[in-house]
Amino acid sequence: MCILCGMSYRAAVVGASGYTGVELLRLLHGHPEIEVGTVTAESNAGANVRDLYPSLAAGYPETVYASTDPAALAGYDVVFLALPHGQSQQMAGELVDTVGHVVDLGADFRLPRPDYEHWYGEGHTAPELIGRFAFGMPELYREQIAASQHVASPGCYPTASSLALAPLLAHGFVEPTGIVVDAVSGVSGAGRGLKTTSLFAEVDENVTAYGLLTHRHTAEMEQALSHVSGEAVQVLFTPHLVPMVRGILATCYARPQVAGLTTEALLDAYREFYRGEPFVIVTDDPPATKAAAGSNSVHLSVRFDERTGTVLALGAIDNLVKGASGQAIQNANLVLGITETTGLPTIGLMP
Repeated sequence: MCILCGMSYRAAVVGASGYTGVELLRLLHGHPEIEVGTVTAESNAGANVRDLYPSLAAGYPETVYASTDPAALAGYDVVFLALPHGQSQQMAGELVDTVGHVVDLGADFRLPRPDYEHWYGEGHTAPELIGRFAFGMPELYREQIAASQHVASPGCYPTASSLALAPLLAHGFVEPTGIVVDAVSGVSGAGRGLKTTSLFAEVDENVTAYGLLTHRHTAEMEQALSHVSGEAVQVLFTPHLVPMVRGILATCYARPQVAGLTTEALLDAYREFYRGEPFVIVTDDPPATKAAAGSNSVHLSVRFDERTGTVLALGAIDNLVKGASGQAIQNANLVLGITETTGLPTIGLMP
């Protein structure tokens, strides 16, 4: 609760008709200290939330999507931007000084301007605002997030991959170059928009690689891992689309740069590195996406292969929760001064 005003913090969700926006509404409905006020969606303005998403009917029986008017959001404690790429930077300038906090789920403020323009192939329309957003990966940037007013939540692939690799780079166990990340994602990561590659007939019984050598999330992985390593880290990343709805499994390979590594020692190092982290689960067994489904948890494991001299690290998350909306709420909790775990599930759905 807001101690000074005796009321819940007021939140707006902008772009609330896409999958990440809907996941925000689902999770925020169970949040005891954040109350959703305004819900916007340009493409569905005037529609009832319950009609578009019957799954939300019990929590939002009379809520209607509004058009997005940044001026109407002034005074809100936190505004979540769940918008397509490029749209957050168009309106952030009207929000950063009129609302308490902005948590952007898009990519617009995650990278420095030169990196952004390199990986996205276009100029940034509000580069002066990038420095006002902390990179929102709490396990690696908690102090920076808590000290910041606004947060840019990272992408789903970087979350799974960076958390899987971070202890290795932080301890100097592996070389900072030659790192390979292969990751698979469910089709919900592509959003709700109609695309040929997301059609059932295209996805079912099919696995495809995409974004070869140029996927934009590579930059976020290198940024986060360089942050924990203290030196520049280079990653070769290949994403794959697999026939499931939710989940990301990142399989990461790195070359050791110290002698005497063992699987047991690495697992111990991981448990120590993430000691006290409420959403990190280090397991002896290989992590599975199903274990993380519906939760804000990341499941990690690590191995050292003596035969090939390779370190193998794995991370599994729900791409819509820890990879998007759940992590956004985790960031909101941090900037609002709320207990970080508030309103967020740690237990996955099974079966």
